[in-house]
Order: sequence, then C-alpha cells, then structure tokens
Amino acid sequence: MANLPPVTFRVEGIQAILRVENMQASLRFYVDVLGFENASWGDGDFTSLSRDGAAIYLCRGDQGRGGAWVWIGVDDVEKLHEECIARGVIIRLAPTNYPWALEMHIEDPDGNVLRFGSEPRSLDFSGTSQADRR
Repeated sequence: MANLPPVTFRVEGIQAILRVENMQASLRFYVDVLGFENASWGDGDFTSLSRDGAAIYLCRGDQGRGGAWVWIGVDDVEKLHEECIARGVIIRLAPTNYPWALEMHIEDPDGNVLRFGSEPRSLDFSGTSQADRR
C-alpha cells in the first residue's frame, strides 16, 4: 500500500446486519420478545429493527454466515436477565462481571448472540464485587 495518510470520512453510524433464515421467527423474537420496532419498509428478506435510537438489520439467507455476535449496551443487565428468563429466551451466559461491563449473552432463533452489557459492578481488592459479598 502507498505511504498515504488514512482516508478521510465522517462516520454517521455503524449497524450490524444479522443473517437469519426465518424472518417471521426472527421478528417474533426481536419485536414481540425484545421490544424492537420493525421498519415500515421491511419485507420478508431485509428489514431494520430499532429501539431507543439504536438499530440492527436482519437479512434472510444472505449477508454473512450466521452465528454473529453483537454487543448492546443497556441500563440494567440484571433486570433484563430476569425478564428474558421469564420469556423463555435462551441464556448463553448469565450476568457476569468484567472490567468493561456486567454482561449477559442470549441467543436468537438463528444462533446469533446478543451480548448485553451495563456498567460493571465495582470490584474490591479480592476480585469479588461488592454485591457478591452480600
């Protein structure tokens, strides 16, 4: 590559495109269970789902190999975990504290993984969270 400075452009947004095989099953999961809103222009092959100013795309049978991972920041992972359990969502990882976030992982009908994270619990010097000691 030529010794040039990086290209110049302004990023207006970045949104994941998840491959799905059954758009109706995916819409039931994302809209009816997780509360996303389906775009009015969406169809059986491609759509955008939004919630709280953020969005992801779903594409049926194309654009990827499936099994993608997406990180989604939320206000309260523990509350979300309880609500997902009550709705029968597949939990791959219960809320787990990391230095960057308190995270949980769920799986959509096509095996895509949604990593939800909220602010991490503060850790004491022993490596356990203050909440874990109660």
